[in-house]
Amino acid sequence: MIRLEGIERVFTVGDERVHALRSVNLAIESGAYLSVMGPSGSGKSTLLNVLGLLDRPDAGRYALFGRDVQGLDERERSRLRREEFGFVFQLFHLVPRLTAAQNVELPLILAGVEPGERRSRVRAALASLGIEDRARHRPHQLSGGQRQRVAIARATVMRPRMLLADEPTGNLDSHSGQEVTRILEDLNAEGLTLLVVTHDRELGRRARRRIRMRDGTIESDTETA
Repeated sequence: MIRLEGIERVFTVGDERVHALRSVNLAIESGAYLSVMGPSGSGKSTLLNVLGLLDRPDAGRYALFGRDVQGLDERERSRLRREEFGFVFQLFHLVPRLTAAQNVELPLILAGVEPGERRSRVRAALASLGIEDRARHRPHQLSGGQRQRVAIARATVMRPRMLLADEPTGNLDSHSGQEVTRILEDLNAEGLTLLVVTHDRELGRRARRRIRMRDGTIESDTETA
C-alpha cells in the first residue's frame, strides 16, 4: 500500500536546521494496525503528515499503491488526501458554527457528491457511531467523546483506505478514550488501515505493529503474533 524509502524532512528554526525525519524507510500493508510512539520531537507527527500528503519530504521516495507521489502537483495531492486518507486529531478540528451533520458533510461537499447521496452517507456515518441523535448539535453542545466521534465520522465518510490518527484519545477522559479506541479498532477490523500516533503506552501496545521513533529515525519496528 505505502512504501517510504530514504525519507528526509528538515525544518529551519531561526538559524538552526532541525532534522525531523532522517532516512526513514517504512512499508505499510493494507489493513495494518500500527502505532507510532516516541518522545516529543522524535518525528512522529511529521511522519504522519508526510504519509497523509499534508507535507512534502525534502528527499527520498514515497510510493502510494505503487505510484510515486513525489512529483504530483497540489491539486492531485489534494484529491488523493480526500479520497484515500481520513484524519483524526487530538483537538477534533470541528467547525464551531456547523452542526455535527454539517461537519461530517464537508468532505462530501468538497468532493462534489450529490446532495441526496451526501445526506444518506452522513446519516449512516453518524448512526454507525451512535450519535445520530446529535446530528443538529454544534460542537460546543457535545462532550469530548461525542466530538471525537463526529471527527471520526467526518474522517471516514469518504470511505478512505487509511485512517491517520494523531493522539486521538489525548484530549479525552479514560472512559471516552476507551470508547474511541474501540471505534478505531472496529474500523480496522472492517479492513481500514489504521495508524495511530500516541504518547499513551497502553494505546500503543494495542496495535499489532509498533514503531518507536527517536531523533527523526525509526528506532524499532516490531510486530505481535
